Amino acid sequence: MKSKPFVDTVAIHVAAGDGGNGCVSFRREKYVPRGGPDGGDGGRGGSVYLEADRHQDSLAAFFYAPNVRAESGGNGSGKRRHGRNGRDHVARVPLGTVVHDPIANIMLGELLSEGDRLCVARGGKGGLGNCHWVTSSHQAPREHTDGTPGEKTTLRLEMKTIADFGLVGFPNAGKSSLLDALTRAHSRVGAYPFTTLHPVIGVLECPDHRRLRIADIPGIIDGAHLGHGLGISFLRHVERATCLMVVLDMAGSEGRDPITDYTHLLNEMRHYNDDLPSRTAVIVANKMDCPDAERRRSEFQRQTGRETVPVSAISGAGIETLKEILVKMAPPPQTG
Repeated sequence: MKSKPFVDTVAIHVAAGDGGNGCVSFRREKYVPRGGPDGGDGGRGGSVYLEADRHQDSLAAFFYAPNVRAESGGNGSGKRRHGRNGRDHVARVPLGTVVHDPIANIMLGELLSEGDRLCVARGGKGGLGNCHWVTSSHQAPREHTDGTPGEKTTLRLEMKTIADFGLVGFPNAGKSSLLDALTRAHSRVGAYPFTTLHPVIGVLECPDHRRLRIADIPGIIDGAHLGHGLGISFLRHVERATCLMVVLDMAGSEGRDPITDYTHLLNEMRHYNDDLPSRTAVIVANKMDCPDAERRRSEFQRQTGRETVPVSAISGAGIETLKEILVKMAPPPQTG
């Protein structure tokens, strides 16, 4: 079965419903010789809303169906019958969706919590029937108004994963294996670069019953801001994390140097967001079960002045210590 593609940014076209037209009508009944105007009003057009839904994990639905429309209102009719109001259209988006107006270059809002709703296009007002114009000197008015058009616009939706911790590292640093060791995410793991092609969320269960979300993103390489590798756009999925976990390969796989990798990672994060490199971070020294890993870790700490947490995602060494550190760094549980 073909898997559903992951889409985290998309352009959509939204159109609210038009208001219905007011009616010109006169009451005509056999025993009412002087029936007056009785044209009804038009119904209002439906509005378009975006609503956060925790069951949505991608914007793929809008990639295939980018036109989002609400129903127009019905026209008024005789006997002062009001036209039917158009149904609103509620489009469900993932938690963490940011809504942009690309023309005005402004952010319209964010949908962060379950049930958050944002009106992105308001329906048109219904027109008035001729019954509104009757006066003592104007007994047979034919005036009426048409409904107003619904709002239409183009929006850009951007999904930013909501997580407590974000994993950042070079390809093959062992981020996916680390996520599996900390949670039950069952990430895709392989002995080749870029096994992670889209963000993966794992949940760390805490002793106090908190559930901490950890986001793993595709590996970042030197020059990613220039389009090398998979680029740096996936950093949006750790932008909201309260803490970053920078995963370094202390085994020196493929001739890599942890100090150089760390420097390049900070540089790439700076190209995406100046504030990202200064975010609270845990430096995870992975693959400590390999030869010379301890020597590289000591050299890294000496030259950078940064403490590291030694772990081996494969053997499980240091994982419990890392879990304890993450639990202490996470926001305290909310009390009612």
